Amino acid sequence: MEQNLKSVRMWIITCLLFILGQAMENDRDFKMCGTWRHGNASRNLKYDLKTGCKEIEISANESTLSIQGSITATCTRSSSIPLKSNPLQNQSDFCVFWEPLLDLLIVQVIGKNHTLCESHGLQGTCCTDLSQGNHKTAALYGIVNGSTHGDIIRYGVMEVYRFRGDSINCKEKFCDEASQKHSGANMIEEAVMKSNKIGRVDLPCAQSRIIEMEEGFTGLRFTLPAPRIVAPNMIPSVYLPSCLKSQSRSTSKVVCTYYQNKTLFQRGSSDADLLGGIVGLSVENEIIKNLPEPVRISFHHSPNHSRSCVSWDTRRDNEVTWRYDGCETVKIHDTETECCCNHLTYFAILVQVEQKTTVRHLQALTFITAVGCAMSLVSCLVLFYWLCKRRGKKTQISLVHRGLVVAIFLLCLFFILTGTLANVGNEIVCKITGSLLHYALLSTLCWMAMEVFHTFLLIRKVFNSTLPTWIFYLVGFGLPVLLVSILFLIEWLGVDVDIYGERMIVPSDDVNNPYRMCWMLENDNSLLAHYIINVGLLAVVVSSGAVMLFLVVREIRNRPDWKKIHVAFLSIWGLTCLFGTTWGLGFLDFGPMSETILFLFCIINSLQGFFLMLRYYALEGMKKKDRSISDGSSSGSSKQHMLQTHEKS
Repeated sequence: MEQNLKSVRMWIITCLLFILGQAMENDRDFKMCGTWRHGNASRNLKYDLKTGCKEIEISANESTLSIQGSITATCTRSSSIPLKSNPLQNQSDFCVFWEPLLDLLIVQVIGKNHTLCESHGLQGTCCTDLSQGNHKTAALYGIVNGSTHGDIIRYGVMEVYRFRGDSINCKEKFCDEASQKHSGANMIEEAVMKSNKIGRVDLPCAQSRIIEMEEGFTGLRFTLPAPRIVAPNMIPSVYLPSCLKSQSRSTSKVVCTYYQNKTLFQRGSSDADLLGGIVGLSVENEIIKNLPEPVRISFHHSPNHSRSCVSWDTRRDNEVTWRYDGCETVKIHDTETECCCNHLTYFAILVQVEQKTTVRHLQALTFITAVGCAMSLVSCLVLFYWLCKRRGKKTQISLVHRGLVVAIFLLCLFFILTGTLANVGNEIVCKITGSLLHYALLSTLCWMAMEVFHTFLLIRKVFNSTLPTWIFYLVGFGLPVLLVSILFLIEWLGVDVDIYGERMIVPSDDVNNPYRMCWMLENDNSLLAHYIINVGLLAVVVSSGAVMLFLVVREIRNRPDWKKIHVAFLSIWGLTCLFGTTWGLGFLDFGPMSETILFLFCIINSLQGFFLMLRYYALEGMKKKDRSISDGSSSGSSKQHMLQTHEKS
């Protein structure tokens, strides 16, 4: 039992040491604080700093707080600063801040900052990872409650604290730290701004240029600094407009940074990728947005047609989120793109990786569909009026025809409206429009199924048995209402579940101007509903139409009067093809013939209402011709008469 307890203790100690070691690895900067216990006489801050990487000694006595040692990269300074004295105060809080990357050392004592070493650029080799050395105790005066990074070293009075440093490549370690944080790019720009340098500043992970805008700044165009591995003709250039300079300040510093490595800016999704490097722009202590004249960034890249200017606003999104807001994409030519943006942040060129997300000839397909739907709308109105006025309008076959006409009319109407409402309506309007379009599609498919089923009964049973009228209405209009209501209810009550909304279809020749429509979204929930409901119902309609067509052909071919009813057969065949096979073209949208099939799908299905009107008017003409022939003959098959009467009614 005792052995097990020892094992547990050793495991806990090992974990704590590991965690402490990991924490210490990131303590590149140094902060030592304490309380200086002194006398009531005058006091001084004394320092003696030299280049090198040995140790720093922080000591205190009755009248002097002393900082001395060899830890700086370029700073060599030695002096004494008199401090404000208060005879009634015998102790003062102080802190020592050391930033080795900047070669910056600041002492804060009695509420005032004293810069002992100023920054003159980012240091390559620096003295960091300061660890404790040999400390020396004191009796009365010295440092009480000494601590590093908030952790107490000693509670008693100490005369001297010593810390030893290690020499490392500070720039590489800084880049490693930045690459592990979401705010890594901000860390880099802040360090560059604090370097107190004008001109070029180089890091292994980024190259920057600091520009000072003075009074009378009229704008500036320049090429960004870049690593040697980047060809000169591929380096981005930037134009800073005059409106970037604040009128309330005499001078302003702009940091322009080029990131050739995209590690800091990669996002989780893989549907798009960054083309070339990233450019970061920021002004010291200012938030720049809504510029009257845009900042212009010219990117040079390999030829690519699907490119868009994007930006990541770190104040708006903590994680990398590329947005199109505030930037206009200007394609100079195939290998150069200019981004005109009204704000400052990080900018890049985004390209589509999944080429399936773009559609070729989208403008032509949209035009064909719009014209076809418009013709079908008018045709459906004319046909519906004709079906209501003609004789036999109360028969079941006429009821099914009218239901299909109404469903196609709604489908065409909502399809025409969806593009307009997606551009001018709000999110709620688009969700409602998308659900109505979905309802119209499902209703059309259901009435197609009713047409095929009723036609089959007509040939197979010759209407010896009929179905109640309410069943047709329930399936044609009621079932789609149920399905859409369930999806809408899931979206309304669900957490992070979106079914309907704005859907963008991107043309391959102009990715910056996608076609917007209100429809089902492209997330996992919507795709699941699409495949189960839409594709499932379409498969049922197409397959049942093909099976029933086969049965009808077999039934008619066995009859002796086959040749006499060929007109009716052609009508049935046309009905099944029109409302089954044409929608089945959607299953063939792949391979080398996909573009041809897509055009056929749009042409035939958008003109369904028009084809429906032509078919019924053709049948009416046949009916009048048959009536004139039947007036001269009283013979004929009773089944043929019933078939033609019901089919043409």
